[in-house]
This record gives sequence, C-alpha cells and structure tokens, in this order.
Amino acid sequence: MTMLRSLLFAPGNHARRVEKALTLDADGVILDLEDACPVAEKVATRAVVVAALQKPRRALGYVRINSLATEFGHGDLGAVVQRGVDGVMPTKVNGPDEIQSADRLMSALERERGLALRSVDLLPLIETGLGLARAEAIARASPRVKRLAFGAGDFTLDMNIRWSRDETELLAFRSALVLASRAAGIEAPIDLAWIDTQDDEGFASSVRWGSTLGFQGKLCIHPKHVEPINRAFSPSEDDIAKARRVVDAFRDAEAKGSAAFALDGALVDYAIVFKAQRVLERAAQVEARGGREDRTADATTHSRPDLTATTQ
Repeated sequence: MTMLRSLLFAPGNHARRVEKALTLDADGVILDLEDACPVAEKVATRAVVVAALQKPRRALGYVRINSLATEFGHGDLGAVVQRGVDGVMPTKVNGPDEIQSADRLMSALERERGLALRSVDLLPLIETGLGLARAEAIARASPRVKRLAFGAGDFTLDMNIRWSRDETELLAFRSALVLASRAAGIEAPIDLAWIDTQDDEGFASSVRWGSTLGFQGKLCIHPKHVEPINRAFSPSEDDIAKARRVVDAFRDAEAKGSAAFALDGALVDYAIVFKAQRVLERAAQVEARGGREDRTADATTHSRPDLTATTQ
C-alpha cells in the first residue's frame, strides 16, 4: 500500500508554487486545474502540470481536474493521462458512472500513448451529499480507485452546513466515508483540508479528528501543514515501542499455548496484536519514505508474524 499521509495542493498555473510544492516532504502533491486555476488559464495549464510531473520528484504527483460535468472536465482528463502522472483527482463525483466513464477513456488513452494499462490512478473527491451517499459504489467502480478523499468546502455548501472551527458537524460524514471505503475493500480515505492557515489550534484539532476517525492522511493547502500532518499520521516512538512489546509478548504467550493474556493490566488478544503489527508496518513505511531519494525507489517493510493459520 502506498503511504499517503499528506497531499499538498498547488495551483497548476503558478509555476513558483508548483516548483516549491514538489520539493517538500509531502507524500503527494496535487496540481490543481480546478478552483485554484482561473478559467482563462485552465486549458493552457494542462500541459504545464504534466510537464512539471515529468520532472524528478519524491512525492506522488496527482492532477485535480474540473468536474466531468463541466466543459473542461473531459478535456482535462484527456490532457493529463500521460507519462509521469501518477493519478487524477476528479471533483464533485456524484456516482459510479462518472468513474466508469473516466476509466474507459483513460484506458483508451493509455493504449494510445504506450502506458501500462491502469497505470494512472483515480482519486475521487467526495464533496456532495449525493457523492457521499454513493461513496461505496464509487469506490467499487474501477480498480483505479485505491482511495477516496473528502472535500469539505463544497460538501458544506451542498449540504447547507455551517463549517465550524471544531468540525463536530462533519464527524458523521467523515466516518461515513471511512466506513464506505472499508466496505468497498479499498484503502482508508484522505481527510479534508484545513483552510484557515492562521488558526494553528483549529488545524491541530482537525488533524486529530482525521487521525482518530480512521483516515490515512489529510489534504492540505499550505506548505507549513505538511510536517505536522506527516507527524500526526505516523506512529510515535512510544507507539512503536509499545507495539513491539505487544508483538513480542504475544509470541511468547502463543508459544506457551495462550492467545489471550494481560500485559500491564490490559487484555492482549489477536485484535490487539494485529493493531500492533499495523503500527509497525506503518513505521516501516515512514522509515522507507524518509530514506527514499525519488518516487521510484524501493521501499522496505518489517516482517509481520504469520498469525493467519490460527485466526478466523
């Protein structure tokens, strides 16, 4: 699984911001042809973002395109399915038919352009009530969809919700996206972007909610948010030490014929061990990411004890 803790937006028509974004430690960069790109520059910017993503970089590179229901959407899609582009983020996705249509067009383009079939991902941005209601179907619509993302700005507009600083009004909707992703068997989704870049406390709260609710990472619009997002969605040293202790203790207990025991007064069973293993796998991904020189380098993972023979 690709690790995507932080996905940083940059306006595709702003060369300096694009260049800077691609030098930062975000796991993914999303070059924007939609809201951040003026209408008069949308068409000309298509080639610019492709060229930027064809240069050496460490992060995965996505392009956010205009909704396929607009006059620009299909043109965007046709222009950006190119070598060097890792994925496309379609916006305001309302149903699986949009993803299926995009998949067919992308497959034809890949064949024409000599690209591996389905080498370009789709990362649907869920930002309407209808899209959220159909999120599981959207997630199942194409193998290109490995994860979903939540767009709070347009979602709150569509639903007539007041987007508050503490975001409690969005908790049920965010959880619904996590549930839909899990039901569809894809990766955990990407959480909303915090838009008030002057409110550090509000941002910290939003990050805590995202990591607590089960998202794998978070969208962001400012470079200063990349590092704290990466940190929040990475295991801490204490988390890693505790996870190793749980796994080691379980091995000892299992060797003695026990699959449930107390460690520091708390129950340890298979569910707890699997969570601990997940922490160690995430830590391995973080370590591999830190030592990677470019996006094509190999990553390594810690070995995971094989418990499948004794679990249901």
